[in-house]
Amino acid sequence: MSRPVQSAITRYQFKEGLPVEFELISLADLYQQNKTVLTSPHRASFYHVLWYKKGGFDHMVDFQPVRIEDNMLLFLSQDIVHAYTDNAAIHGKGILFTDTFFGSSETDVRMLKETILFNDLFGISTVHIPKGATAFDAIFELMEKEAGNTPDQYQARILRNLLHNFLLLAERERRTQDFKEIRKGPDLDYVLLFRDLLETQYRTHKQVSYYATELSVTEKRLNQATSKILGKTSKQMIDERIMLEAKRLLVHSADTIKEIAYQLGFMEPTNFIKYFRKHSQYTPVEFREKLTTSKTGT
Repeated sequence: MSRPVQSAITRYQFKEGLPVEFELISLADLYQQNKTVLTSPHRASFYHVLWYKKGGFDHMVDFQPVRIEDNMLLFLSQDIVHAYTDNAAIHGKGILFTDTFFGSSETDVRMLKETILFNDLFGISTVHIPKGATAFDAIFELMEKEAGNTPDQYQARILRNLLHNFLLLAERERRTQDFKEIRKGPDLDYVLLFRDLLETQYRTHKQVSYYATELSVTEKRLNQATSKILGKTSKQMIDERIMLEAKRLLVHSADTIKEIAYQLGFMEPTNFIKYFRKHSQYTPVEFREKLTTSKTGT
C-alpha cells in the first residue's frame, strides 16, 4: 500500500522502493490487507486501472456509485476521491502508475491528458471486456513477466510500451460501448486547457476573466467553447469544481466550516455559506448532516 499524506481527505503517494512508479496488484490481496483504508473515501497521486473479474457491487467515485460488472475495467485519474465497497467479494487485478512514469515524452504526456479513459468529460470511464478479447490478458501477462524480471535499463521502457498498448486497446473498445464522441478542434482544446488550469487554480481564482486571460482568449470565446462541448458556461464549470471540493470536504473530513471556507479561498466563512447555499439549496451544515446521516443509515 502506498504511504498516506495527512490532509482533510487522506491522500496516498505512490509506494516507495520500487524500481519504477508502476505496479501490478491483486485486488483481492489489496482489499484484504487494507480494507479499512480502501472502504473510506481517499485519493491517490497516481492513476488506477482496476480490472474487476467479478461484479455485482458499486465502487463509489465522488458521490456517484459506479456499478461494477463481471470482467470490467474501471479507470480512475489521479487525485479523484473514491472508495471501495464494504463487504464485497473483490476479485481482479490492477495497474497503478504515475504520470512521471508514463510521460517520458511530450506525446505520452499529451495522451495521458487527452485519453478518454481518464478524461471523459461526461463521467467515469469503464470498459466491459467482451468474451474472446484475449489481447487484454496477453498484454497483462507480459507486463507481469517483465515486472518480475531483474530491473535493467530496458525495463521501464518495455513496461511503458506495454501499458501504452493496453490503454490504446481499452480506448478502442471504449469507443464501441455507448461513448459520446466529441469532435476534435479548437473548442475541445480550449475546454481541456481550461479544465486543467481550473484544477490547479479554483481555490484562488473564481472569475472567468482570469482563465480567459491565462488562455489568451476572450471570455466570450471561452464560453462558446464550454457551451458547445459541455452545454454549460465557463462560470458553471468553475462553480461545479468549487462545489465538488466543498462537498468532498464537508462529507469526508471533520474540518470546520470556517476551515473549509479558507481552504477553498473564501476569506469570510459567511461568503462561503452564501455561495454554497446558492449552488446547492443547502447550507454547508445542512448538507453535511444530510449526507453523513444517509451514510450511517440513521
